[in-house]
This record gives sequence, structure tokens and C-alpha cells, in this order.
Amino acid sequence: MGNPRPSWDEYFLELAGLISRRSTCLRRNYGAVIVKDNIIVSTGYNGAARGEDNCIDIKKCTREERNIPPGERYELCVAVHAEQNAIIAGDPVKMQNGTIYVAGYHGNGEPAPSEPCLLCRRMIKNAMIKRVVFLDENGMKRNIRFES
Repeated sequence: MGNPRPSWDEYFLELAGLISRRSTCLRRNYGAVIVKDNIIVSTGYNGAARGEDNCIDIKKCTREERNIPPGERYELCVAVHAEQNAIIAGDPVKMQNGTIYVAGYHGNGEPAPSEPCLLCRRMIKNAMIKRVVFLDENGMKRNIRFES
């Protein structure tokens, strides 16, 4: 018989991984899916803001050129995070009490830590999303719950 049917968390994390393939970042590719009652509300991936040049198109990443470690000097980056793009594109009412799934990968396809940064966490809370499911650096599923 074929592969076992994935759980909802596995299913939506795999979708987040697929969405990450649309990323325009040279360093890492992230995808996010916002879900409520197992129905997709919104998706997003990390990439340049509308109207800005994409790093993959101009083949330049200022943070990479300056060897800036992950999580530092975001002001030098033109990208909007996957979680932020998903929240921006989503209906606020439909996101309430939902779940956001986040998956990220390095250029070599290895899992990248996908726990939302502090700014994204604040945006997730303000969107009234109650649960975050993400992959850690080993590709293992992790959860965060936000209380009201």
C-alpha cells in the first residue's frame, strides 16, 4: 500500500515547504500557510517588497556580502518575511484563532530554523492567530501557542 495519510500538521507544513520554493531570497527560502478549521486562509513566502528588485534577480544580498549572521541587521534586507506576507494577504476575521505553519530551507535543501522572529511573533499575535507550527533546524515539528 502507499504512504500513510499525513496528519493535518504534516500536510500544512509540507504545503509551507512547497510555498517556500517561490521565495526570492538568496540565503534561505521560507513559506507560510495560515489555516483555520483545516481550510487555507492565506499563504506567503519571503521576498522583496512589491516594486523592489528581488535578490535572486539582481544576484545580490547585502547581508550575505557583509557576512551578517542570521537574525541580525534586518534593516539591510529588502525582503518581507513569509509570515508577514501571509498575514498581509489574509482576511483578518478568517485568521482569528487560526494556525500559521512555517517551513524554511537553506539553498542546499537542508531544513532551516523556521521559528518566527520577534517581529513576526508580534504580528502573529496581533492577527489573533493562536498557534504556530514550524520546523526546527533538524526538520522536526515544533509548536507555539498564544493565549488570549
